[in-house]
Amino acid sequence: MTSVPLRVVYVGSFDPLTLGHLDIIRRGASLFAHLTVGIGVNPDKRPLFSPEERLEITRKVVAELPNVSVECFSGLTIDFARSCQASAILRGIRSLSDIESEFTMGLANKVLAPQLETIFFMAGERYAHISSSLIKQIALLGNSNSADRLSEFVPEAVIQPLLEKVHQVASQRK
Repeated sequence: MTSVPLRVVYVGSFDPLTLGHLDIIRRGASLFAHLTVGIGVNPDKRPLFSPEERLEITRKVVAELPNVSVECFSGLTIDFARSCQASAILRGIRSLSDIESEFTMGLANKVLAPQLETIFFMAGERYAHISSSLIKQIALLGNSNSADRLSEFVPEAVIQPLLEKVHQVASQRK
């Protein structure tokens, strides 16, 4: 049996991209021939950042990784994976509740696309607690040192756009 370099996709909303996401991307990039970050566009959700903003920020953050590309997509992950000629879907797991939902999604994907494998990466212990809702709270409710606090959770390129966006949204709600 010959070994074929794997192309994988790592999909999510990335609203915003976190250090946990970046950790999975870097680890995936070190193991696979090519990793495509797929920024999912779900018309039923109201993300903080537009797809174009998430694409721009993510491309900036992963620019140092030559075998990583970033694309937006809508529709099923398996269709996106096929369009990227990927043979696997990379998923990150932070908690027990993630395991249950990711396992269910992985089984459904296997029925819909038997040729695609799902590969699970456990979150690094330093990043297991990070969620986009936590990050948005820190950005919105933090005081003048929010940027310093956010640097523990998101890449540097995310901090300023995040602070601007949460305050813009907050002022629109008033």
